[in-house]
Amino acid sequence: MKTRCPVCGAENSLDALIANEDARELLWTLAQVGGDLAKQLVKYLGLFRPEKSSLSGARMAKLLAELRPDILSQCIQRDGRITKAPPAAWIWALGEVLSARDAGTLKTPLKSHGYLYEVLSNWRGTAQQIVDQPMAKNSSNKMVDSLTRLENMK
Repeated sequence: MKTRCPVCGAENSLDALIANEDARELLWTLAQVGGDLAKQLVKYLGLFRPEKSSLSGARMAKLLAELRPDILSQCIQRDGRITKAPPAAWIWALGEVLSARDAGTLKTPLKSHGYLYEVLSNWRGTAQQIVDQPMAKNSSNKMVDSLTRLENMK
């Protein structure tokens, strides 16, 4: 089965993606996050793609691995301050970063997550937003279940 990257348009077979450890790790992390947040993260990773080449699977996996602990813990540390960062905050901040790119005020390719964390540290959501945007639960996520079965096959 062929798949197409929504960010760069590259085609690859699903078998090859699962066989590649970096790609498998990337898919696994996105599946754990799930929903709109996973979609925004894929778009965000595209901001690291060099202008004249593609973004390697290893680099994408590394970038996402850097974010994963903070996404799952739902808090970040910036300038010595700890800030709550529920899924709603991540979705909002990723949208702000992508909007800055679209407006031409963000220079790409990005080199680090610094700008994202700066935006996240300024999030002022409401309690209702936090309740309305829960993190996808592993037990109810079909993608996670499928990837778990694939992982167990190797």
